[in-house]
Amino acid sequence: MSNNKHRLLVSKEGVSYVLPFIVVTCCFALWGFANDITNPMVKAFSKIFRMSVTDGTLVQVAFYGGYFCMALPAALFIRRHSYKSGIIMGLALYAIGVLLFIPAKAMGAFPPFLLAYFILTCGLSFLETTANPYILLMGDRETATRRLTMAQAFNPIGSLAGMYVAMHFIQARLSPLDTAQRATLDDAQFQALKQADLAVLIQPYVVIGILLLAMLAIMLFVPFPQVRQRTGESQSLQLLPAVRRLWRNRPYRGGVIAQFFYVGAQITCWTFIIQYGTRVFTAQGMPEQDAEVLSQQLNMVAMVCFCLLRFVNIYLMKYIRPSHLLAFFATVAIMLLCCTIFVGGTTGIYCLVAVSACMSLMFPTIYGLALTDVTQDAEVGSAGLIMAILGGSLLPAVQALIIDSDTTSTGLPSVNLSFVVPLFCFLIVLLYALNIAMRREPNQ
Repeated sequence: MSNNKHRLLVSKEGVSYVLPFIVVTCCFALWGFANDITNPMVKAFSKIFRMSVTDGTLVQVAFYGGYFCMALPAALFIRRHSYKSGIIMGLALYAIGVLLFIPAKAMGAFPPFLLAYFILTCGLSFLETTANPYILLMGDRETATRRLTMAQAFNPIGSLAGMYVAMHFIQARLSPLDTAQRATLDDAQFQALKQADLAVLIQPYVVIGILLLAMLAIMLFVPFPQVRQRTGESQSLQLLPAVRRLWRNRPYRGGVIAQFFYVGAQITCWTFIIQYGTRVFTAQGMPEQDAEVLSQQLNMVAMVCFCLLRFVNIYLMKYIRPSHLLAFFATVAIMLLCCTIFVGGTTGIYCLVAVSACMSLMFPTIYGLALTDVTQDAEVGSAGLIMAILGGSLLPAVQALIIDSDTTSTGLPSVNLSFVVPLFCFLIVLLYALNIAMRREPNQ
């Protein structure tokens, strides 16, 4: 067993990846912070600019649209240069994006914030397209998925920090006026309130921008062992043949589809838990702002569950095949969401919190399973899986449309019914896991 642990970060040639693994794992936390300080901003921007929930989800469209647009260029950049260059480029774009919040606040309009989010996530796309395959290559193929799950375990630590900052340094400091009260303000009062709230909102982004510049400086001096594909091919890349090879790879092709729906499920559950909880708690007589704060606290509890179960799954993967674990947790998530939709109330929101525990292993497991048999085109394959993050942009908008419909013919509250969207997503993940389980994969 000790030898197996040793091989997690040492190749068969004896190359140690411990230091670069630590540094790259810090990047996992940094993009986790960006992801989960952003989810509550749908509600915040909707209030600040007096928009509908559907309009507020443009934040998610810009955020995950950047992932989609930059993933393939990032893969080509990495292939031409190096994994280290890809991480440096990612950190630089991330820093530029967050610092653009300063002029966006000065303009006092929503579109400049969307542009800042887009550039920010172009950087995140570079980071994820680079870091995930690099982690997979830091040692033996047999331990690749477990190694990636270990690195991904630090992503929710950043996510928890993002949630904490969103709750205590943004939401708690915004004006207590609720949506209905803001609608009664005249233009001058609205503009003054908007500028005050935007000043609160951008402060954490400026701080993380400074931190990113410091991280970028550190990255320049850390040596990265050079790794190439397992077959040792040259750095030249013919894109169309690579895409054709990947498309013919059924586990990879299914993995891209499963990842699209998984990320959509993750973002919908973490974004709209605030709307769900606010409805539950205001129905019990709680003021809207207090209900939002309590819902965000429950969202943090969900992230703690997500984080803890990821470490548990690293251990379980030594004994249980990843595809079997994936199928089990997808099944449990479907059952919990049925309770969220049809039971509702306090029980429903607790079940929604528990869904996060089920999601803990899904992203790295789908990622690792999809790339298990990809021996020649890992950079392009990684780009495809990162482009699948577009699900986090499109599916929340679908759920928001259901929420904004207010009434449904089913008699269920619209916010309850909206969770059929992540339920369907987990069904797709379950089908992928069952398909892979019928094949043979390395026992990670």
